[in-house]
Amino acid sequence: MQGMQVSFSSMIRVGDGPETIHVRASSIDELMHALLLRYPDLQGHIDRGVAVSINGQIFRDDWTVTIPEDAEVYLIPRIEGG
Repeated sequence: MQGMQVSFSSMIRVGDGPETIHVRASSIDELMHALLLRYPDLQGHIDRGVAVSINGQIFRDDWTVTIPEDAEVYLIPRIEGG
């Protein structure tokens, strides 16, 4: 399990929480669990839908994806298209 910097979209940040935090996780699922342990208020954002950008590639549904070491990771609100 490697450490990484995770950045939040301004629409996802919880309260006065930081824009970027350090988290240890090897997959998107582990990342989400680690984030919820630290910031339980994120659950509302996750329930509304979030996507995870890893090195510019966006993942919405497959949380089994492995996060490479030194990846650039962002949490962004899910945008539904029509």
